[in-house]
Amino acid sequence: MGWGIARLQGKMARMLAYLALQLAIIGLCLLARQVSPPLPPAALKLQGVELQDDTGQFHPVTLPDFRPVPVEPLGVAVYRVTFERTPSQDLTPWAIFVPRFTTSLELSVNGVVIHDTRRNVLNRRPERNISAMATIPAKLLQDGKNELTLRLLIWGPLSGYLDSVYAGPEAQLAPVHERRTLLFETLPLLMIAGQATLGGILGMIWLSRRNDHSYGLLALAMLIGFAQYLVSMPAPPQTLGLVGAAVVAQAPLILHFIVRFIGRQPSPWLLLTFLPPIAIAMAGFLGRHDFLRSIFLPLGPPAIGVCIILVCLLLGRAALQGNRNALILGMAFSVMLGCALSDILTFTRIIPGERLFIGWLGYWGVLMVIGSWLTWRFVQALNDADSFADRLVRQVTQAEEKLRANFAREEERARAVALSLERTRLMRDLHDGLGGQLVSIVALSERSGDTTNSIGDAARAALRDLRLVIDAMEEIDGDLMLALGSWRERISGQLRAHRMNLGWSVRTPGGLPVYPGLRPRHVIQLIRLLDEAVTNAIKHSSATTVTITIETLADESGVSRGHIRVDDNGHGFSPETEPLTTSGQGRGLLNMKKRAALCGVALSISSQSTGTSVALTLPDDFPEAFQAS
Repeated sequence: MGWGIARLQGKMARMLAYLALQLAIIGLCLLARQVSPPLPPAALKLQGVELQDDTGQFHPVTLPDFRPVPVEPLGVAVYRVTFERTPSQDLTPWAIFVPRFTTSLELSVNGVVIHDTRRNVLNRRPERNISAMATIPAKLLQDGKNELTLRLLIWGPLSGYLDSVYAGPEAQLAPVHERRTLLFETLPLLMIAGQATLGGILGMIWLSRRNDHSYGLLALAMLIGFAQYLVSMPAPPQTLGLVGAAVVAQAPLILHFIVRFIGRQPSPWLLLTFLPPIAIAMAGFLGRHDFLRSIFLPLGPPAIGVCIILVCLLLGRAALQGNRNALILGMAFSVMLGCALSDILTFTRIIPGERLFIGWLGYWGVLMVIGSWLTWRFVQALNDADSFADRLVRQVTQAEEKLRANFAREEERARAVALSLERTRLMRDLHDGLGGQLVSIVALSERSGDTTNSIGDAARAALRDLRLVIDAMEEIDGDLMLALGSWRERISGQLRAHRMNLGWSVRTPGGLPVYPGLRPRHVIQLIRLLDEAVTNAIKHSSATTVTITIETLADESGVSRGHIRVDDNGHGFSPETEPLTTSGQGRGLLNMKKRAALCGVALSISSQSTGTSVALTLPDDFPEAFQAS
């Protein structure tokens, strides 16, 4: 119970605070209306103004003067006043200035028309705060008294109005007229141009987002307001009916927008708010000004007021529920309500002073706030879409890179499997085919008992080379020590056949580093190079021991490199005098150097009377590009 009461009290407090804020905004608008626009010096105000009655007689009148709405489409009120210019002012240009009038004004000096505001078609509307100024040609002025005649042309729906009249030096009147023109003519024109631009932008946004009717409703309201602004008066009843309907129709459009703005779906009953503008437009088509006026006054302003009240209630409820956008928009509508209330009080003469209408300013402000918010929302949506697209592109790119890497790995794995299968098939064919035949040749040559049989020697050499090829084709995953282990078993038997001993020394743990780039083509070249070194020791050194030393040492730059050295204790030779080849098959020093270069191996050969040493310094990794010679 207590919690419910506290919640209700909090809700009431927020409601009262919201109402106080809106009333304060309305009050500020009414106070701002009391700020007087620029006026000429009071000394230039003309006194003794007279108004012509229906009989043609003139009677004194006090300005500002109000004239009733004419029964006929066009009414005329004629005023006259005299002003005096002294001879000392002959060289000073004079002018006539009227701060405010409704709706058109014709100025004549000494019977000659010097200015007619009907020439500016955009300034014929009765709700616009237009001022009039005309320079008096010097030849029209007389020393002493001069007569000024003002013909006020009046058409509905507002009553006629003429403010005070000023006459005097143009230099004193022109600055005031320029400031008022900037404030009441240029500024509204800029506003209506901005409204049309924003309405066009929102219309284009709606065309690309047909499911979001908010943009379309506001664009239509803005464009209708722009179109009716350009209509000149006086006009036929049909045109006036359309203008009045356009003015009233903007309020239901804004109402439907606000309903969607706060997240609701418009009720079908809200369509009834469009009946008043439809009725006004139909009344205009009947072609009677009096009938149009009798329809517009009871339907138009009340319809606009009802829509504004509904908008304020909806925004107030949404604001109390925590909608910040509704709170900001509610304040903008309070400004518009304050301006409209000021216009009503001015028209009914409750607020004294100059007849100035500021409702257009509040309405334009609301449209600009809503349009700017919608544009910002659209830009945010575009930014979110761009961010999502960028994020999606990055994710797709990453997925493509992963997929490409997976494809590469699968392709490499498939290639490795294919090579392994082909290597196995080739090894099997060589072992079962050519290997078996060579073994048979060796057995036949040994059966004859001739150990120097050239056929047997050749067969043994071919068998060793075949075994070398088969061993080199085994996949060793970069571990050269596996290939050297197979090579050790083979050369140990070869050395025993020549009554020579094999010394095998691995000085570092693991022997040699693992080489990821090591391929069978590298292995076979290294093994053949080592075979050549051992074969030369067997055939030419008369050594009794061949020692193989394997280790990993760091070079001058700190990089660990594998080293393989083949030493014998023979009588040695001189590399400068020995031939480059030691056998008919071309397995000499030149061949050894070529094989070392193919694998990127540094080859060093030294020989003394105590023996020969062949040293191999292996690279960091074996080169990928390789072409056997």
